[in-house]
Amino acid sequence: MSDAGIAGGRIRSFVERIEQVEAEIAELSEGKKEIFAEAKGEGFDVKVIKEIIKLRKQDQDERDEHETLLDLYMRAMDNAQTSEEAKAA
Repeated sequence: MSDAGIAGGRIRSFVERIEQVEAEIAELSEGKKEIFAEAKGEGFDVKVIKEIIKLRKQDQDERDEHETLLDLYMRAMDNAQTSEEAKAA
């Protein structure tokens, strides 16, 4: 089979660019881990910081909907538990 129609140089360019981006992503991920470690070292709760980052990515309507559903589900779960306890008594 002939590779006359395949632009090998162009393929190499794409591959090398992707490899470069992957290396940059790995470097940024390492930097992110270091920042979380620094925050933890200063006594901050990393889970809470991650939650804040997640919330900041959402708009206000999404946050409100999430809080409403969370409250609704928690109350439903509490009510179900109360009902089960009443049946057991």
